[in-house]
Amino acid sequence: MHISDFLQPLDKKEILSDSIRHPLAMGRFIAINDIENGFPNLDEADLAIIGVEDDRHAPGNEGCALAPAYVRKYLYRLFRGPHTPRIADLGNIRAGESVSDTYFALKTAITYLLEKNITPVIIGGGQDLTYANYQAYESLGQIINIVSIDSRFDIGMQKDEPINHQNYLSTILTRKPNYLFNYTNIGYQTYFVDQDAIELMEKLYFDVYRLGMVRGQLEQVEPIVRNADLVSFDVSSIRQSDAPANMQASPNGFYGEEACQIVRYAGLSDKVSSIGFYELNPAFDNGEQTAHLVAQMIWYFIDGYYNRKHDFPDKHLKDSADYIKYVVSIREFQNKIHFYKSKKSDRWWMEVPCPPKLRSKYERHFLVPCSYSDYQEACQNEIPDKWWQVYQKFV
Repeated sequence: MHISDFLQPLDKKEILSDSIRHPLAMGRFIAINDIENGFPNLDEADLAIIGVEDDRHAPGNEGCALAPAYVRKYLYRLFRGPHTPRIADLGNIRAGESVSDTYFALKTAITYLLEKNITPVIIGGGQDLTYANYQAYESLGQIINIVSIDSRFDIGMQKDEPINHQNYLSTILTRKPNYLFNYTNIGYQTYFVDQDAIELMEKLYFDVYRLGMVRGQLEQVEPIVRNADLVSFDVSSIRQSDAPANMQASPNGFYGEEACQIVRYAGLSDKVSSIGFYELNPAFDNGEQTAHLVAQMIWYFIDGYYNRKHDFPDKHLKDSADYIKYVVSIREFQNKIHFYKSKKSDRWWMEVPCPPKLRSKYERHFLVPCSYSDYQEACQNEIPDKWWQVYQKFV
C-alpha cells in the first residue's frame, strides 16, 4: 500500500486559477497530486503539504475540516521568496469511516515522509490530529519533543473521555511505551488553564510559557522552538481581531506578525521535522483573513526552512572548530555547565550531564538549545531553568 492510497488528488486547474499569473508565484513551484498527472515524485521534495478534512473530534468547532482548501487558495498566490522551494502538495486525507481511520492514514503518510527526510506541513482539521502526528514518530521508535502554540494545554479534565482536540495530550502522555521526552506550551492564557494543570506540568518538568511573558521577549521563543521535533499550532492562540476563524477565538493572543515570527523560528530549526496548523474554521472567518494569515505563516516556515544553518552541535560536531565552548562553574554545585556557541549562526546550546547508560537513548536531548541570557544567568551562579528541567529527567 502506498501513501497515495490515503490522499485525495486535487484539481490543479481549480487551484492554479487565472489569479496565479506571475511566474514566481508559490503555486508555480509546488508539485501537486492532481487528478490529471497523479502523485508527484517525492525524490525531488524537501517539504510536503497534507490537508486533513476531519473535524469530528473538534466539538464546538465543526467546520475546520474545510480549512485546507481556503489556506491553499492564498498560499499558492504568494511569491516564492529568494529560494527555489522543492515542495509537494500531496492532496487531502478525507475523513475515514471512523476518526481512528483518519489517524491511521495521517500517521502512515507522515511516517513515510519522515523516513524519506521530507518535512510534512499539515493543514487540519482539529488539533487532535497532533496525536496521529506523534504516532508517526512512535512507529519509528523516535523519542521526541513537542512544542504546542496554544492558549490551553489540551490535557482534558475527565478520565476515560474519548480523545478530542482539548485532551489529546493526555492520550499521548498515557501511551506505553512513551516516546515523549518533553512537551512545551507557548502562549497559554492563565484564565483558560486551571491551577492543577499548571502544577501537573511542573511535576512532569514540562515547559509552559504564559502569553504575556512570551510577548514581552519574543526572541526567547527561538531556542524553545529550536528544541522541538513536532510543532502544533492552534490558530485560537492568535487574537480574534487577527484570526477570527475559530469558535474559541479570544480577544487576547498573539498578533499575526508574532505568529509568523514563531513559525519562522520553527522553520529555522535543524531539529523540527513536522509542523501542523489546526482549528481554522472558515465559517467564523472575516473576509478569509485567517486563511490568508495561515498561508503567510506557512510561507514563513518555508522561508525559515531554506535558511537553516545546519549547525546543531551533535556529539560529532560540538568539539569542532565551528563552535566556541564555554565552561561555567557554579558555587556549591558539583556539575560544570558546558555551553556551545555556533560561529555560523551565533546560536547557543548547553550540555546536560546524562548517565552513560542513557546517552544512546537520549543522544538528541542532552544538548539543549538556549540563549546568551542563559549563559549570563549561569555566570551569575544561577542554574538556568531549561538545564535543571532536563537534568531532573535523567536523575
